[in-house]
Amino acid sequence: MILYSFRRCPWAMRARLALRYAGCEVQVVEVKMKEKPAELLALSPKGTVPVLDSGDRVLEESLDIMRWALDQHDPDDWRLLASPVAARQADALIARNDSTFKAQVNLYKYAERYPEYSRSDYRQQAQAWLAELESLLTDRAFLFADHPSLADAAVLPLMRQFAGVEPEWFAEAAYPRLRSWLQGWLDSALFKSVMAK
Repeated sequence: MILYSFRRCPWAMRARLALRYAGCEVQVVEVKMKEKPAELLALSPKGTVPVLDSGDRVLEESLDIMRWALDQHDPDDWRLLASPVAARQADALIARNDSTFKAQVNLYKYAERYPEYSRSDYRQQAQAWLAELESLLTDRAFLFADHPSLADAAVLPLMRQFAGVEPEWFAEAAYPRLRSWLQGWLDSALFKSVMAK
């Protein structure tokens, strides 16, 4: 199996997380986005990453890759099969992460490209999301269970990007549980293994 990836891409990052967690033996091909390999373009003409060639099918979306990996092996119930209600809530959260929050991260990170508002204004627009995540972490270390789930791994890369825009602000912001959750992931052996150069 081959995963076409780009190390810092949040979508590729979360695909690698799920594949590594599930123990899938995958050859990771690091793609230079300005020099996309012909093999990648033959599999996926849109030329974005991640793309997984599993041998019998091609998956071009990170969430599809994550779910495919969990279908192969999910030892700690990242799919939240033990709690269907939580699984539905997690899916809804991922959908908002991938749409609304992704747009907010882009505006915040690249505020100079969007001069209609200041960086602090864009940061303020995202704070309802941060507060929601903080609230989900009130009684547990992860978003929907006492263990990581698909939602945690899916949200992580964009939250990492957001926190990295103004790290001094994030370090002092009123989201101590979210900060602890993020740091726990960043310090984990799983995350470090998928971010190794």
